[in-house]
Amino acid sequence: MIAEPVGIGRVESLVAERGPTALRIAVGGQLRKLREERGITREAAGDYIRGSHAKISRLELGRTGFKERDIRDLLTLYGVVDPEQREMFLDLVRKANQPGWWHRYSDLLPPWFETYLGLEHAAKAIRSFEGQLVPGLLQTDDYARAVVALGHENSETARRVELRRKRQEILERQGGPTLWAVIDEAVLHRPIGGADVLREQVLHLQDMANRPNITIQVLPYAAGGHAAAGSSFTMLRFAEPELPDIVYIEQLTSALYLDRQQDLELYRQVMDRLSVQAESPDRSRKILEEVAATL
Repeated sequence: MIAEPVGIGRVESLVAERGPTALRIAVGGQLRKLREERGITREAAGDYIRGSHAKISRLELGRTGFKERDIRDLLTLYGVVDPEQREMFLDLVRKANQPGWWHRYSDLLPPWFETYLGLEHAAKAIRSFEGQLVPGLLQTDDYARAVVALGHENSETARRVELRRKRQEILERQGGPTLWAVIDEAVLHRPIGGADVLREQVLHLQDMANRPNITIQVLPYAAGGHAAAGSSFTMLRFAEPELPDIVYIEQLTSALYLDRQQDLELYRQVMDRLSVQAESPDRSRKILEEVAATL
């Protein structure tokens, strides 16, 4: 019996709008299904393409670009010999290898953050805790400009703000991700850019909190100590069931991407506790209104 990529004809229409990273994840998932249907181990597949089981794992998780030679060889190994099916698969591979919209800003971005942009664009749900600044997806242009000025003293401020605005378009996209942000109350009182900029930012949070795909909770001072003290982080969830959640923790010169089950479970528990400690979405909107009135 000849193996065929399961549902490969509809992969593109389902995920293309979520960018090349999402398409790469979907194609990787198809490769994994084909391998498992044939009862082939990652080690054997890696040997066949002159690689390793780790390379097969990265391909199947969509964590790396595809070489057409490798994919042709894997399709042969997996019994996909029909020319039309092979070409359909390879066409998706070519599209998955195309640079994302953020490529035009690559001169501004460290490689570790380019990886995050691809994953953020592909995500189905985004949960974050922010203890220092308003999350990037919720920043106004003026607030973003003030944040950029804190770490970048050059003439590229406008492009960096443009990049942040471009990221925010995923919240407007049909079928885009949901965003659930828990924000420490201290963020609402830290005058990044001055009082006027902060007031505009808080009003913007009020507006965003009324959208059906966005939930904002304020973690009040009264909550005292909390489970994420000293650490801001983001959790990304994907539509593809074979892809684990990813926890993203940004540092000054690098970032951590956590996907081990024990790490994910810990951060899920922390996020759940933060959501309980924080004010409800309705009460949080009221707090935003009260803060804006004082600025």
